[in-house]
Amino acid sequence: MKSHTSLLTAALLAAALTGCASPRKPATPAPTAAVGKSLSDGKSVKGATDDLDEYAVAGIADPLEPVNRVTFWLNHQLYTFVLRPVSKTYEFILPKPVRKGIYNVFDNVEFPVRFVNHALQGKFQRAGQETGKFVVNSVLGVGGLIRMSDKFPAIANVPVATTGQTFAKWGLGNGLYIVLPVIGPSSARDTAGLAGDVALNPVTWIGFIYGTWAWTIPVSAADTVSVLPEKLSQYDAATKNALDRYLSARTAYAQFREEQNRK
Repeated sequence: MKSHTSLLTAALLAAALTGCASPRKPATPAPTAAVGKSLSDGKSVKGATDDLDEYAVAGIADPLEPVNRVTFWLNHQLYTFVLRPVSKTYEFILPKPVRKGIYNVFDNVEFPVRFVNHALQGKFQRAGQETGKFVVNSVLGVGGLIRMSDKFPAIANVPVATTGQTFAKWGLGNGLYIVLPVIGPSSARDTAGLAGDVALNPVTWIGFIYGTWAWTIPVSAADTVSVLPEKLSQYDAATKNALDRYLSARTAYAQFREEQNRK
């Protein structure tokens, strides 16, 4: 039992790296043209929607595909047999309003990630909007439990900003495509950016403030569990009906990052 508990704890803490730092909205889209077909070796099968090229890779190289596929398979087992049951239990125990409140609190706490990166991208108006959103949600939304900013059009839909996105705005390319253990699809650029997001996330600061990482573990785990239903839903949307889950996830990731970097 102790070994199973350790495995679950390790999985949740590793997932926290992305759950805490990465943007929670919008959801990663499924690959374009789901009707197209592809073989496991990545070669497309001609079809009625072949011109849409379902599994086209949007400007991201994958020379590590053999290694990435192994990591992807291991992640899939982890999602299926460990994290998905945790997510289902979480959804069963807590009613939706409570889950939404927890989700909102952690999303509100991630304000520094978005504010700093908007500023680094030279989007000072958005940085100001993020500040207004944070104040409104913190004060009127009772510490972020209620997303009151949705009631104010000027700050309701401020685009997310991450360190990886900032690197892209500065002209850095994707680099190699990487499937990270637990976290999943990424790139060399976004992996470096993830480190920046984690550093900017106040959840990470708890260990430094209290002088012990014992405080960070439960808070990070709570943050991770709160975002699990959304992350797993995004994963399912990208891979559930795919002939090749790996190619589908890679394409969905590339399309999503390309879209985000254009905003």
